[in-house]
Amino acid sequence: MEMSLLSMNRSYRHMKRYRQVISVLVKYGFSEILARTNFWARFPISKKLLRGKSIEGSYAVRIRMALEELGPTFIKLGQILSMRSFLIPPELAQELARLQDEVPPVPFAQIKPFVEKELGRELGNCFQSFQEEPIAAASIAQAHPAVTGDGQEVIVKVQRPTAREIIATDMEILMEFAQLLEKYVPEIEQYDPVGIVEDLAKTTKRETDFLNEARNIELFARNFQEVETVYVPKLFRDLTTSRVLTLERIKGVKPYRPEVLREAGLDPKVVAQNGGRALLKQIFEDGLFHADPHPGNLFILPGNIIAPVDYGMMGRLDSHLMSLFTDALIAVTRKDVEGIIRVLTQLGITDERANLMSLRLDIAELMDSYYGLRLGQINLRQAIERGSELARNYRVRVPSNLLLLGKALGTYEELGRTLDPEYDFISEARPYVRRLIRRRMSVGELSRQAFKLLRDTYRLLRVLPGELELIVTRIRKGNLSVQLQHRGLEKLIAQIDRTGNRLSLSLVIAALIVGSSLIVQINRGPRLFGYPAVGILGFVIAGIFGIWLIITILRSRNL
Repeated sequence: MEMSLLSMNRSYRHMKRYRQVISVLVKYGFSEILARTNFWARFPISKKLLRGKSIEGSYAVRIRMALEELGPTFIKLGQILSMRSFLIPPELAQELARLQDEVPPVPFAQIKPFVEKELGRELGNCFQSFQEEPIAAASIAQAHPAVTGDGQEVIVKVQRPTAREIIATDMEILMEFAQLLEKYVPEIEQYDPVGIVEDLAKTTKRETDFLNEARNIELFARNFQEVETVYVPKLFRDLTTSRVLTLERIKGVKPYRPEVLREAGLDPKVVAQNGGRALLKQIFEDGLFHADPHPGNLFILPGNIIAPVDYGMMGRLDSHLMSLFTDALIAVTRKDVEGIIRVLTQLGITDERANLMSLRLDIAELMDSYYGLRLGQINLRQAIERGSELARNYRVRVPSNLLLLGKALGTYEELGRTLDPEYDFISEARPYVRRLIRRRMSVGELSRQAFKLLRDTYRLLRVLPGELELIVTRIRKGNLSVQLQHRGLEKLIAQIDRTGNRLSLSLVIAALIVGSSLIVQINRGPRLFGYPAVGILGFVIAGIFGIWLIITILRSRNL
């Protein structure tokens, strides 16, 4: 009950934003979803919002346009969904990948006091100069060129002053809506809307804390301190907070097209190789990788040196995930379908309703389609998309870090082939994969795994007798309880609850009418229009309740 009241308080507090979200969804033709979730029954929002004209176009385009109009949180939701191509149709994933995060900048009059408050000093004491107009402005932050006190050129990334508040409000709205979708739209439950919103909450929390990005930069710099082909911009820690990030300004060439690199005296083929090897090192050696290596996030310096920027979206592969990733690679090289199924099971990402026999056959067919091809003939991005389609068909839920890995690999392979049509990313990866497999199959690693297995088995055997004894004791005493969870009854319970409320109100109305009739019949007490006032008041109240009840029934379309 207390949680329900808290939820209601939040809903009323954010009513203005709720109205904005609903009006945008109606504008782009999604009023049916609102109707199915019974959204307006939970929030006092006029149904006039649902009668507006809708913009025409394919559903994928309309979804993208709606997310762009709704702002940073919804744009980030679209970006997360675009990576989960195993969940959504390919045309929607492709459209969401085009999401634009460009908005008018916050005026300098608001930025200046915000930066001064964050850094605890006046702007003039931090920088020799600070450009008022940003060179880039997105929904969460904008970037201003500046010069430090000792004359170093920097980029100051400043979070929008209201970004966190807007995101917090939007997260509450999205969670509310996701719960309603799971409750009232059964066919959407398989996509795990609540889980997606929870993932979004973690992502936005990381990306709105610039100290997290600062830590990523420091880790990157340490990992590449001895690699001459990669340059990591210098971080200015004393000019960095959770909402302001100051980095060395990188002046280089964006690798959008090979001719642009050639004009700058750079070699596109070498750039493609250097970037690919840098990404492979991140994945196979460091376990920390840049998850969005598109041309806008890369600068090329003289000498074909790669300088990545924007370290907000990073992926991590811990020892457990890397071990399973290696097992999957070994299974693929051996065409071991059972091995792949085993990895999926260990990751806990196979849906219990999935048909494993059919999944085995489709995995084997996918692997056979690449049999006999040279590595250079395999399109990695296309292979990832086919794997995503397979995952979507069998409701396989992929961990977020593996999604980021697939995104990074697919994005960079496309960039590499843009710079050099003969670039073979898979061949570049082969030495790393071989080293990884050799390490996995080495005597030392096998001994370590065997020791870990023995240790875990020993721990299990040590506690097992006590646990079994406890279960037997509870059975003897009749204290063993089994918890059952009923699913799919929420809609029925809500309907019964509404019916009960209407019936109760009908009885109250009937009682008011009967009681008022008796009072009028007795004809005593204060008079109003020649009749007992209490009786007249009872009729008025009964009439108001009756009209309200009739309107409610008609609006629900359940006569």
